[in-house]
Parts: sequence; C-alpha cells; structure tokens
Amino acid sequence: MASELGRSVPEGDHFNTSRRRFLGGTGLAAIGAFIGGSTLSPSGGVPQAHAQAAASPSAAAPAAPKGPQYLKFPGKNEKLVVLGERPLVAETPESLLDDDTTPIEKFYIRNNGQIPEETKNPDTWKIVIDGEVNTRIEITLGELKSKFKPVTRRMVLECGGNGRAAFSPPARGNQWTNGGAGCAEWTGVPLAELLKKAGLKPSAKYTAHYAADLHLSGDAGKPSISRGVRIAKAMDPDTLIVWAMNGQPLPNIHGGPVRLIVPGWAGSASQKWLTRITIRDKEHDGPGMTEFSYRTPIKPMVPGDKGDPANFRILESMPVRSIITSPANGAKFAAGTKELKLRGASWAGDLLVKQVDISTDSGASWQRATLEKPKNRYDWQRWTATVKLPTDGYFEIWTRATDSKGTMQPHQAGLWNPQGYGGNAMHRIAVLVG
Repeated sequence: MASELGRSVPEGDHFNTSRRRFLGGTGLAAIGAFIGGSTLSPSGGVPQAHAQAAASPSAAAPAAPKGPQYLKFPGKNEKLVVLGERPLVAETPESLLDDDTTPIEKFYIRNNGQIPEETKNPDTWKIVIDGEVNTRIEITLGELKSKFKPVTRRMVLECGGNGRAAFSPPARGNQWTNGGAGCAEWTGVPLAELLKKAGLKPSAKYTAHYAADLHLSGDAGKPSISRGVRIAKAMDPDTLIVWAMNGQPLPNIHGGPVRLIVPGWAGSASQKWLTRITIRDKEHDGPGMTEFSYRTPIKPMVPGDKGDPANFRILESMPVRSIITSPANGAKFAAGTKELKLRGASWAGDLLVKQVDISTDSGASWQRATLEKPKNRYDWQRWTATVKLPTDGYFEIWTRATDSKGTMQPHQAGLWNPQGYGGNAMHRIAVLVG
C-alpha cells in the first residue's frame, strides 16, 4: 500500500506521501525524495518539516512520523483519521469531501467530553430557555417538532481549529489539516423562534449553551464546554436547533437527539446534546470562552510567545477557505496526461466566496476556477477547473479562495496564536504524471 497524507491508498494509484515531511526540500531535492519513496505531502500552506526544525533546532534529523490512526466507529467511514481519543476527535481527508452534501459517515467528529449514551425516547428530551427572558421555557423535542415549522438548510459546520496543523511553530491542540469541516442538510427550527416566545429582556446580550455530555473528569457539575454567541447571531434565522441530519434523526455522535447549529462560526458554539440556553446580560464566560480558548489576537503576536489574554478576542466568523477534493493528494496519472480536471469546495464563514483560483507553478501564475452558487446561505460553494500540464513529472496544485470582502487565503497560516485558531493557509496537493 502507498500512502496519501499518511492514509492508505491503493499501490499504483498514488505515490507515497507524508504530511509531516512535505517540502523538506524543493526542486531536484524534492524530486529525489519522491523517487526514493519518501515524499512530499502538501497539506496546508506551511512546510511541516520546517515547523519541526524550528521547534527542535538541535535535532540531527526529524523523527520518523507516527502513522495515522484510523477511526473504527459504527456508521463511520474507516478513512477518517483519529486526532484524539479522549475526547474522540477525527478528521475527514479532503478527498472524502467531494460530495455536494457531506454524508454522515464522512462527517468529522469533534467532542469535548464523554459521549452520552443514546437516548431511547428522543421526543421526551427537554430543552430549557432561561436567564434574561420574560418567560422561562421548558420544551421537549416532541413539542418542538409539533409546535414550530421546521426548516432544512445545507450549511457548513467547521471546527474552530481547522487548519491548525499549518501553524509554525506548532500550536496546541488537535492538529487538524482541512478535515474539520463538512456540509450537511440540517433540519430544525430557528433558535430565534424560541427566543421570541420567551421574550428577550432589554438586558439580553449573550447566550450560554449547556449540554448533556459529561466532563472528562467525571465531575457532573463541571461542563465539558459551554460557549455562547452574541444575541444578534442567536437571532440569525439560520441559527437552528436541529434534530435531523441529511434527512435522518440526528446521530448520537453528532449531538443527537438535538443540537445547535450556529453556521459560519466556530463549531464549538454549535452545542451538541443541547439541554439549556441561558440568556446573559454580558459576554458568556463558560469553559471555552476565556483566556486563549477560541480566541485570536487583536494585535499580531510573536509566534511561539506566551501571549497576553487582554490582546485576544473571540473567534466568530470563520476565515475563507478552499480545498481540492478531486484528485486526491498523491494521485498518480499515466504518462502523457496533459490536463487534469479538478473539483473542490470553498466557504467563508458569514460571507460568500467571491472567487477561487488555481496554480500549478507554486503561485507564479493563477487561473480562475468556475464557482457555483450556494444552495442557501452558509452552504459551501463547489468549484471546478481544468489545468494544463506541460510535461510529465511531479506537480503541486494550489487553491486559494477570496471572500466577498476581498480577503484572500494566505500562503501560510498567519496571526499565530497559542491554540492555533483561524489557520486558513492555501490547500495544496501533489500529483505525479508518468
């Protein structure tokens, strides 16, 4: 078996790659590494070998990379890569994100606490709305379904740490490449409908979300994570309390029977196993809301420095991103292949993607991809392109997206922060012709 980003692929279809050793050399050195079977693996935008060298400058040679651990979980694709086991975290290889609607079996997993047991009576599940409201609401999932008109939206859900692996020096946390994202069809009711029913007081400023997953320590009085959003985002008609995913009851692993979807913002705000939303008169300060958690610098900090919490603000809308979903990284093509057909996906948090560009010469020149319109707001935008190849050999294909405000993906992850949020370096893949 050969390896694609360290993930198993059929021998002969792909050539050996290792994400952690990409761009250890360039030009002839890179070709030599490729011929020798110890290859280059474009993953984000930052050479990981360089990041390792910066972290350990005295090391004579980088340690052999640990092989990826594949997910073994009922109903899940076995090519998902486990990034953490306690709590369970698994990302989706970019090549598995080639569907317009991400199938449940290919959707990434991100937990913060212990996975609750699946409820046997979903319609009896209770949700409470309290705090700075005129009327406290306690409603079951069954009542939510029967008393409110459901809506279905195809929307991106993305981990706040997506792209973290591209930071140099390495940041703390699960080392996501681009696989902490997916785009599913979510069915539920706008959170705004419940908040209107409860009646927001003039003092209402922020939400605080609570859930049924037990803290890893086993302390029932300690939330595993409790994040919130500004009231304006909570009242967005596309911020939903959902009970179905791709037309099926919301799976337990994805927060079933009921969860929040706060589209465009860090996925941690989309509380799984939702039990309560408390409306607060100030910014929420629960676990995952303070210090460096889901925050990025106001003023750029020195990479690798300790950081000052006073210089940080909450990560809200996620940055613009484009990925190549076909061909897969490490694909091998027959000698004489003169053009490649590419497919991919792009998204930009609260914004739209204005354009996607492709380069086959390390960014010296770019060509415009054909960009599709989203199905609805917060849907990702699929794109296609055909690129010409002048000769046989090794090629890197880069993609970059530009959002509706003109912000473009960077070559490498910028605005370094200790926990690695907001990294959106250009995605690149390596292919071999002949």
